[in-house]
Amino acid sequence: MDIFTTAPAGQWLSDAEILSALEKSIRGRKIKKALIVPPDFTRFHSNAGFITVAYYKMLTELGASVDIIPALGTHAPMTDVQLDTMFPGIPHDRFIVHNWRQDVETVGVVPSDFIKTVTEGLWDSPVTAELNRRLLDPSYDIIISVGQVVPHEVIGMSNHSKNLFVGVGGSEMINQSHMIGAVYGMERMMGRDNTPVRRIFDYGMEHFLSKLPILFALTVTTAPGGNIRTHGLFIGEGRECLTEAVRLSQKINIDYVDCGIKKCVVYLDEQEFTSTWLGNKSVYRTRMAIADGGELIVLGPGVRKFGEDGENDRLIRKYGYYGRLHTLELFRNPENADLRSNMGVAAHLIHGSSDGRFNISYAVMDSFRPEIESVGFKSLSYAETAQKYDPSKLKYGYNTVGDENVYFIPNPALGLWIDPSRLKN
Repeated sequence: MDIFTTAPAGQWLSDAEILSALEKSIRGRKIKKALIVPPDFTRFHSNAGFITVAYYKMLTELGASVDIIPALGTHAPMTDVQLDTMFPGIPHDRFIVHNWRQDVETVGVVPSDFIKTVTEGLWDSPVTAELNRRLLDPSYDIIISVGQVVPHEVIGMSNHSKNLFVGVGGSEMINQSHMIGAVYGMERMMGRDNTPVRRIFDYGMEHFLSKLPILFALTVTTAPGGNIRTHGLFIGEGRECLTEAVRLSQKINIDYVDCGIKKCVVYLDEQEFTSTWLGNKSVYRTRMAIADGGELIVLGPGVRKFGEDGENDRLIRKYGYYGRLHTLELFRNPENADLRSNMGVAAHLIHGSSDGRFNISYAVMDSFRPEIESVGFKSLSYAETAQKYDPSKLKYGYNTVGDENVYFIPNPALGLWIDPSRLKN
């Protein structure tokens, strides 16, 4: 039974409304053992923390044993502080750490002819779908996948089966899906449903996971001033919950600007964004709104590394962010076996470059500035830049700073910004 709960336009759901929908979604089910798959701390503003805690309490009160495996993908494991902040009250021994390189089993292969069709001939290799073996444990009566639907650079709109095939998936699916997205073109996909990557995940869901007891709980949120507002909660076992969540997110999480932005300043919360792997959402989500020759300034007080994974960090340091054509040339070179075997990194390097269309400057702590410059970005002093563009004083949208007209975004992970004139091309 699908349970779709939405707030009136301009409003958001109360905690009581959310709790009522969650309780209804498990009412009448015989659950002795449950597995919850929420996002990690990088999706803190999804409100998945509140939902996970609520499900945990409801299920344990029913006498069920509950395990939780955060959908890390390639991200670093959550710290104790992050667990307590996002999932307060849940004992740490209930959490399982996903290792995307070692903890997975193959569940099926998406055939090459299907891949070739959905990518319009741009990719024709079969894609192996892998899943953390914990989800294949038949002792679980229910697997609850919790997460936020929001515009995404690889798949178009995030979550649903992506939370499984990437969040608790393996290197093959992660790498190929990211590279397919990069080759097809992120600007052809961001903010859209039924993209090539989404169709690949849908295929995997239908053919490989249909017998698993999966229940999706999908949110659509905003977070003005850091305050989470849940505008919709879509709970269901099939595809319809995603379809409806996408429709709402397209209305709420996509902002159209009147014309190309000349100067855009994006703030990255230091608790949430500690790497360019995460921080480059500031590039992905604004690139369709920034004017040719414009400037993107990324305020990253917590950014002190490149990859969330040690090997990914090494590869980013080695190859840098120098544009799509340059990265593809490196990728095609047989001598660069390390990059060829880590397509997710190659895709990330493509996504993180403006291809020379606009300038990107990271404002970081002084000790990290030489490293930022070594991978192709410009660097700025965080202290000096934050004094000029004070994130605590700037309001979302356009601001006047001296004689400059500056567009400020306090959290790039919660939306997509588009100059409508770019959609004509």
